[in-house]
Parts: sequence; C-alpha cells; structure tokens
Amino acid sequence: MRCTLAALALLTPLTAAAAQDCAPPLKPMLRAELYFGRSVAGGQVSDTQWSQFARTELTRRFPDGLTILDARGEWRDGRRVVRERSKLVIAVMPDTPDAHQRIASAAETYKKRFRQKSVGIVTQTVCAAFD
Repeated sequence: MRCTLAALALLTPLTAAAAQDCAPPLKPMLRAELYFGRSVAGGQVSDTQWSQFARTELTRRFPDGLTILDARGEWRDGRRVVRERSKLVIAVMPDTPDAHQRIASAAETYKKRFRQKSVGIVTQTVCAAFD
C-alpha cells in the first residue's frame, strides 16, 4: 500500500500537467525560464556580449517571442555565497520535443561560449494565449 501511494504521489503532478484544462482562449503551453549568470573568470559577460548572444542565439531559438529580465543571482560555492548579475529569460511556446531541444541548446551554447558551469532551467505547463 505504501509503495502504491508513493507511486501515485509521484505520478499525480505529471498527470495534472499533461491534462491541463485551459479556458478559451488559453491553451496548454510550455513556460521555460532560463537563468544565465554573468560572472566569468576575470570579469563579467558585458552588456554587448549579452546583447549579441540574445540576438544571435535566443531570438533564433525562440522566434515567437521571449522576455529578458535583469536579475541578481545567488548560489553557494562550498561555504561561500556567490552573488552575481544575471539574466532571466522567459519563453512560452507549444510543448514539443523540439521546444525542449531548443531550450537545452540555448543553455549549452551559453555555457560553452562563456565558460559557465551551469545555466538554470525551469519548465512548467501553463495556460497561455497571445492573441
């Protein structure tokens, strides 16, 4: 019984997300948040470098639109708390395998270009419309 309840608890959020009921004109969509830290060895990703990355990589991957916000990130490196300027990118799109690939590709490209350890990614199913 305990295993059944645990399995049910794990599956319930997935089932709820997959069967999202949205009131018209809203439709089930994928909301992606990408967290890009701007601290790099020896300095910061400059505003010019960020703008070029956004223009050449993000706009191309999310042509239906995205929102870019300035943010302040914080994370723990051992015992030390690291704070850095960051960018939060939010994109809402149809939930397809291609969308997930574009999200992962944007993060990987940023990590390689700016020698980052990670890019935070959060996705969730939402009801949305852009009419």
